[in-house]
Amino acid sequence: MQVKKYLLKCLHRLQKGPGYTYKELLVWYCDNTNTHGPKRIIREGPKKKAMWFLITLLFASLVCWQWGIFIKTYLDWEVSVSLSMGFKAMDFPAVTICNASPFQNSKVKHLLKDLDELMEAVLESILAPEPRQANTTNTTKTLNLTLWNYMPLVLIDEHDPQHPVVLDLFSHDQDGLAISNPAPGQTCNAQGCKVAMRLCSLNGTVCTFRNFTSATQAVTEWYALQATNIFSQVPRGQLEQMGSSAERMILACLFGAEPCNHRNFTSIFYPDYGNCFIFNWGMTEKALPSANPGTEFGLKLILDIGQEDYVPFLASTTGVRLMLHEQRSYPFIRQEGIDAMSGTETSIGFLVDKLQRMGEPYSTCTRNGSDVPIPNLYSSYNTTYSIQACLHSCFQTHMIYNCRCAHYLYPLPAGQQYCNSQDFPDWVSCYLGLRMSEAQRETCIRMCKQSCNDTQYKMTISMADWPSEASEDWIFHVLSQERDQSTNITLSRKGVVKLNIYFQEFNYRTIEESAANNIVWLLSNLGGQFGFWMGGSVLCLIEFAEIIIDFVWITIIKLVAFVKGLRQRRAQARYAGPPPTVAELVEAHSNLGFQPDVPSPSGPSSLQTETYSHEQAPPIPGTPPPNYDSLRLQPLDIMESDSEGDAV
Repeated sequence: MQVKKYLLKCLHRLQKGPGYTYKELLVWYCDNTNTHGPKRIIREGPKKKAMWFLITLLFASLVCWQWGIFIKTYLDWEVSVSLSMGFKAMDFPAVTICNASPFQNSKVKHLLKDLDELMEAVLESILAPEPRQANTTNTTKTLNLTLWNYMPLVLIDEHDPQHPVVLDLFSHDQDGLAISNPAPGQTCNAQGCKVAMRLCSLNGTVCTFRNFTSATQAVTEWYALQATNIFSQVPRGQLEQMGSSAERMILACLFGAEPCNHRNFTSIFYPDYGNCFIFNWGMTEKALPSANPGTEFGLKLILDIGQEDYVPFLASTTGVRLMLHEQRSYPFIRQEGIDAMSGTETSIGFLVDKLQRMGEPYSTCTRNGSDVPIPNLYSSYNTTYSIQACLHSCFQTHMIYNCRCAHYLYPLPAGQQYCNSQDFPDWVSCYLGLRMSEAQRETCIRMCKQSCNDTQYKMTISMADWPSEASEDWIFHVLSQERDQSTNITLSRKGVVKLNIYFQEFNYRTIEESAANNIVWLLSNLGGQFGFWMGGSVLCLIEFAEIIIDFVWITIIKLVAFVKGLRQRRAQARYAGPPPTVAELVEAHSNLGFQPDVPSPSGPSSLQTETYSHEQAPPIPGTPPPNYDSLRLQPLDIMESDSEGDAV
């Protein structure tokens, strides 16, 4: 009901018209506002009135300019970074350790037999100063060139930089057998030739060359790509059996004062390093706390990396790769790990930095990765979101889209197949082109988001030879007896690594973002500028808003009155003379069929020829006006007699 009354008042106000003009409203505002300046404009003389008008206009412009600057600064969503220090007992981080060699050579040599023979022939061709004859290359005649033909290495003679010459490492003799000979009648030494990789696509019709500054880099990458092609066709379960085992690798384990063993580690398969083992991952049980900082309260490990069983051309470094990370996070050890050298005792002391970023609209960080458009391929591990997981997933997505297959180093999406040269002959050139594509990197960086909460471990690393020459004999005897139940020494200095991982101190740093400009800051600056230049306040703004509403209301009333008057003028314009009387209007309504007589131009004879057709209906005659006796007052006795007659 209240709304109905309000609407009726508005309707009556519209019908009544505006009660005052724009000028009257403006004068009233200037005379009653609390803002300095407008009141002087209407009360001073002509000269001062003009002066105060200009001053008020100038200061109002300054206020609007300053307001625009402050609002723009606020909408930039800038942040300020604060650093705070804390001290408390903390959980020990998760520790991931991997062997530098992903597989044991004794278990994969049957898969790499042909590839190793090709590698030996390539090295022999690169190191040979003179071309060899076919009768001295009996070993190369049995080479399996199936792998070679997909991705061959060539020599590029750059003695003439304007006209480089491409020389094949392997040629064929009269019997069609492969021989290692660059080219008949030509030699190529290390100073004048560079090793390159020939990459072909579109069934070998389009070929490019990937150049290297050193033959070491060329053959290392060539072997890794060929090995990837082989391992991608082996089931994951068989690959895990070919890697290092926790029982053989972990010789001793001690966490604080509590002993531990290989059962306290979780095994995962990382394609770059084979089987990796994670301590205190926190997936199935609660994270272990650290009692105190210091070496004696940390994690102590003695590892056997089995260097004598390394794959010679696949692992060029020796030692272990390790990484400290949060619980329930996937270890991207290739990008974020560090190396520990064999034959040494490596001590790693660490401090904790906690990063807390603000979310939208201050930054594009994400809480759990649910708002990232890239599907997380590492979700099967039930780990938390990380920027590395998003970047790897994004690259694998682009790999599948552009190359029609998935890369072996990244998780395999459902319904896809790993790349191999038999099913996808062009995958290497596609993969290397995608890896060097700047557009792909920018796309993934733009689509992926940083985590809003992150923990980083700042490490201090020191190393010393271990064991010493004086204690080497008895230490290796004891370790060999414990693992192999042998009185003989089955370990060597070049195959063992000792690790000490501990908190340096329980002090931790929290790097936290906060809003540099909040709403309180904005209102304070807006009010300060308005009060300084015009002596106004929030009430003055309310007064100004009121006058704006009044102006709008007057405009609406005037528009309604204008439309109403326009309709009346259009209605009067339909009549040429004076408007019709009431009697004329009633007659026009009651005798619609009346038409004036028009004399026939042809006389009576035309009446005989003009007849209505069967399809055309005759004109409808007019009806007499209705009887409005019911509206007239009649005596009561006449009305009663009429009703009695109706009853009979």
